[in-house]
Amino acid sequence: MANTFSFLDYVIFIVYGIVIVGVGLWVSRDKEGHQKNADDYFLASKSLPWWAIGASLIAANISAEQFIGMSGSGFAIGLAIASYEWMAALTLIIVGKYFLPIFIEKGLYTIPEFVEKRYSKNLKTILAVFWIALYVFVNLTSVLYLGALALETIMGIPMIYGVLGLALFAASYSLYGGLSAVAWTDVIQVVFLILGGLVTTYLALDTVSGGEGVLAGFKHIYEAAPDSFHMILDKAHDQYKNLPGLGVIVGGMWVANLYYWGFNQYIIQRTLAAKSLQESQRGIVFAGFLKLIIPLIVVIPGIAAYVMVNDGTIMTSLGDAAQNNIPTMESADKAYPWLLQFLPTGLKGVAFAALAAAIVSSLASMLNSTSTIFTMDIYKPYFNPNASDKQTVNTGRISAAVALLIAGCIAPQLAGLDQAFQFIQEYTGVVSPGILAVFMLGLFWKKSTNKGAIAGVLASIPIAMYFKVAPNGWVAGTSLESIFVNVPFMDQMGYTAVLSALVIILVSHLQNKGADDEKGIEISRKTFATGKVFNIVAYTICILLVALYAIFW
Repeated sequence: MANTFSFLDYVIFIVYGIVIVGVGLWVSRDKEGHQKNADDYFLASKSLPWWAIGASLIAANISAEQFIGMSGSGFAIGLAIASYEWMAALTLIIVGKYFLPIFIEKGLYTIPEFVEKRYSKNLKTILAVFWIALYVFVNLTSVLYLGALALETIMGIPMIYGVLGLALFAASYSLYGGLSAVAWTDVIQVVFLILGGLVTTYLALDTVSGGEGVLAGFKHIYEAAPDSFHMILDKAHDQYKNLPGLGVIVGGMWVANLYYWGFNQYIIQRTLAAKSLQESQRGIVFAGFLKLIIPLIVVIPGIAAYVMVNDGTIMTSLGDAAQNNIPTMESADKAYPWLLQFLPTGLKGVAFAALAAAIVSSLASMLNSTSTIFTMDIYKPYFNPNASDKQTVNTGRISAAVALLIAGCIAPQLAGLDQAFQFIQEYTGVVSPGILAVFMLGLFWKKSTNKGAIAGVLASIPIAMYFKVAPNGWVAGTSLESIFVNVPFMDQMGYTAVLSALVIILVSHLQNKGADDEKGIEISRKTFATGKVFNIVAYTICILLVALYAIFW
């Protein structure tokens, strides 16, 4: 498909790359006479304004798994996959109101650092290792794979070279500049990814309607694939296992979102770098507002692609090029790259730059956060407690490079994976329920103890894996079989979170009868005070969410 990329498209893409690398290196340069320290490298000198925080949150979040993976799920499932985005908007409000004030008040660098303040150094280390493994073997790996898949599909670049190119692009500015380079380039990246995504959506809908415009195209795909617009899937739906009906609204989706937006280092790190708590909260509700429009640029194109490949008239009008890499239910992740080939000269370069922006910004964010956790939670406490600023920053750069190298070696092995977005959610869901239980009880139940938290987080892995792999189990043949065996992974997450929390409560209760090692967190009502801007935007988001679910129920 390389012949579908024109000279102008290449020029646009190359200019985009030069701008990003140039800006990243420029904003991260050392001021004369100043040696970059931990605050500078890992928290951007705590100088980010609200609009940079909001843009960076979206750029870090929207990556290949959204543009490619979620579009693929839109092709295979429909609008129901947008629940991840719309529920995230509500979750961001909760995080801004109840979690951020505590984290910023404690002056944290990393999320594991909170665990040490609340529980113990041992538990912090356990969770730090969990997070590093998750970022390297799931997040970084899958983003590299999906990005390389797009390069292979659109430009004909072999997978291995795509992985190498993306890795070097992200490393070129993020390893040197740290969070400052990542966050400020994210502001540019988010403009590219939203505008480029809207261009793709516009042209996909215009093509579906035969050139009659977006509204006619939207009407056409709604009439041609009405089942793709159901937000709550019935048990009879073949994708119920991925989005289990009402469980999306009241069940495991909350586990996924609260963990991701509240206790995920590469997301929450941006808010910790704010000028103030108020700036941080404004930034997070700005990100929540942007979340409402993300399905328009990542899910709708997938549905449009589904309608196109199942309409003989449209496929004939698209010519021979439409027969290349056609997405199917078995290879749904080809939907978005397949659409890009039909964009006009110039706009194809813009759209591909948007996709690259999403991929590279997320890679850079994950690298920076992986290095932050390793440096601040493992290297400094265990290897060099008296590390100088130079040693700390250099360790961050080296650890990020090693993480990228490992992920790059593994990424090509994911070839053939379908609906990668679901893959990421499922394997993150093995770790996240236990971590969420530890944090929620640590924040809001003063009697939770260190031993209880360690028992809960360690128990969560076998609990999650039992639900995931048990073919029969001890409940086979009983009335509990339909509840605890072969259940959707989102329900598995909910069950695992509840059971992990019960383990923490039980062990803490037994321990509190004897020696009590609880630390607790002192929180005053004033901590949760919010400004008028936060409240106005939060209420607006809630009203819009209710309207969206009412329309597409």
